Amino acid sequence: MATQLDSLLRLALGDTRFQPTRKRVRVVLDGENVADGLGVLVWEPRRVVPTYALRESDVSATLRPVDAVPVDVDRPILYPSDPFSAHTSAGHSLDVVTGAGRREAAAFALTDPDVAGLIAFDFAAFDWLEEDDTIVGHPRDPFHRIDIRRSSRTIRIEAAGTVLAQSTRARALFETSIPVVRYYFPPDDVIVGLTPTDTHTYCAYKGRASYFSATVGGAELPDIAWAYPEPLSDATTIDGLVAFYQERLEVFIDGQPQGDVG
Repeated sequence: MATQLDSLLRLALGDTRFQPTRKRVRVVLDGENVADGLGVLVWEPRRVVPTYALRESDVSATLRPVDAVPVDVDRPILYPSDPFSAHTSAGHSLDVVTGAGRREAAAFALTDPDVAGLIAFDFAAFDWLEEDDTIVGHPRDPFHRIDIRRSSRTIRIEAAGTVLAQSTRARALFETSIPVVRYYFPPDDVIVGLTPTDTHTYCAYKGRASYFSATVGGAELPDIAWAYPEPLSDATTIDGLVAFYQERLEVFIDGQPQGDVG
């Protein structure tokens, strides 16, 4: 019997999953170490991206138990935008206290027997280093990757019949478990005018994205496009290129509409 590999990962989505690493990981609060040791990637049930946990013996901050009711998210999948406090593993919340400050319920002591003794930390509450490099967004998943390839196919993006961009030199970005192939356009191939917005997001694989709105037929399309002006090393080939929120638009490849948005 043949098995599609990503189906195996989906089958484990309801479990607490963990993967030890050989990376030195430092959790930092206002310049002061909170924890320093070999990181263990932990996915609580329903989480699609991991956080880092460290052994309690590697924690230098004071951890104080706190009565915190986990946030209930009524969805089968928890995304990076869902709060750290939406815990689905067995364990209890902890305040993190150092001489530099305090972060309430920013740690979680896991009590599942297979991961007991590990303390997971809220990625958004601290600064993070893998070895001596800063990481952003969330820890990288070793079973997740991006591939960027040049494409000479004619890629066209439309909104209600108006062409926003068209190119035969777009970059196609393929990302594990993401069904959409994201196309990045050279600025010269973007036809619609774009206005910068105050929106920014962070991707652990690509870096910090800056967003743009457009106006088509008198209607504003807010945050419809983005670019990575200073991408991370894995994404340098999309430096300065523009991607569109294809799920809200129409995508054509060599003149053929893409029902699955590419």
